[in-house]
Amino acid sequence: MDDRRPGCLGGLLRMLLLAWIYDWLQDRLGFERGGCSGFGCGCFLLLLFLIFLCYILFSTDWTRLGLMIAPLG
Repeated sequence: MDDRRPGCLGGLLRMLLLAWIYDWLQDRLGFERGGCSGFGCGCFLLLLFLIFLCYILFSTDWTRLGLMIAPLG
């Protein structure tokens, strides 16, 4: 069985990138910005953020920290 899920380091890097993108979008389109009536876009972005976060959390093999650094073969 060949399991190709990313390891712990890859999951952490994806979460950091997701957080950076979420903050950037919230600054431009999110709550209190007036775009999409001010409230709709912020809720939509939050919902998308939570969906992507759950995908990253549950598709990452958090026990494989070393395999991202030094693959076995």
